[in-house]
Amino acid sequence: MKAKDTMIERKPNFEETPYILDIHTHSLASGHAYGTIREMAQAAAERGFALLGITDHAPGTPGTCDPIYFLNLRSVPKTLYGVRVIHGSEINVLNGGRLSLEQRYLDRLDYAIVGIHPDCYQDEGRRKNTENLIACMRNEKVHFVSHPDDDHTPLDYEMLVPAARECRVALEVNNSSLMKKESRLNCVQNYKTMLALCERLRVPVIVSSDAHDPSAVGNFEEARKLLAEINFDETLVLNTGVEKLLAHIGLDR
Repeated sequence: MKAKDTMIERKPNFEETPYILDIHTHSLASGHAYGTIREMAQAAAERGFALLGITDHAPGTPGTCDPIYFLNLRSVPKTLYGVRVIHGSEINVLNGGRLSLEQRYLDRLDYAIVGIHPDCYQDEGRRKNTENLIACMRNEKVHFVSHPDDDHTPLDYEMLVPAARECRVALEVNNSSLMKKESRLNCVQNYKTMLALCERLRVPVIVSSDAHDPSAVGNFEEARKLLAEINFDETLVLNTGVEKLLAHIGLDR
C-alpha cells in the first residue's frame, strides 16, 4: 500500500486559507449604503483582495436605484485599484416566486443574488417560502442565495440545499447576519443545519460581508468563526480563488 493511502486527509485550517474576494456588497446606489463603487474597491484593495462584486438592491427595497442603473454598468472600469470589479444585484424574492427585477435588466448583470426581504415579502410559511425562493433560483442569472438564515421567514433546508445543487446555486453565509444574530431568529442553528447538508450534498457556499460601507468590505470574521467551529470543508467555499468563483458564475477570466 502506498504511503499516501494510509494518511488521513486534513481539512484546511480556516486561519491558514486566505479569502480573496467578496461578491455581496452595496454602494450608495442601494439607498441605504454609504460608499461609492470606487471607495468600496479601494477598501477591497487595502485588504489585499483580488475581486469585488457590487450588488446593489433591485426594486422592492425602499430607496434603491431605478433599474436603468443596471443598464449602464459597463461604464465602470473593470479594474479599480488593482481589484477586478464585477456587477450583480441583490434581487428580492416576491410572493408567488417572482423576481423583483425584469429580465432585460438581469441580462446586463454578471450575476444575481436572490433573497427574501421583509420590506417586500409576506411570510407564507416554511414550505411555501422555500418554493418561492427555489422558483427564483431557476433563473439562469441567479448564482447565489443571500442570507438564508432567518426564521421570521423560515426555510426548509431539506428542500433548499438539493435544489441549490440542481440549480448550481451557492448558498451564502452572511457575516452581517451573524453580527446581528439576536434579531435574526435561529440564525446560527439554521446555518449549522444548512451547512451540514451542503457538506453532505457537496453544494458550494459563498461567504459574504453584505457590506453597506467601505469599512465592512471583506469582513468575514463571524462567518469564519462559525465555519471553523463546525470544521466545514473549505474546498466548498468559493472565496478562496478567483478562477473558482468565475467558473461558478460562468464568466471568463
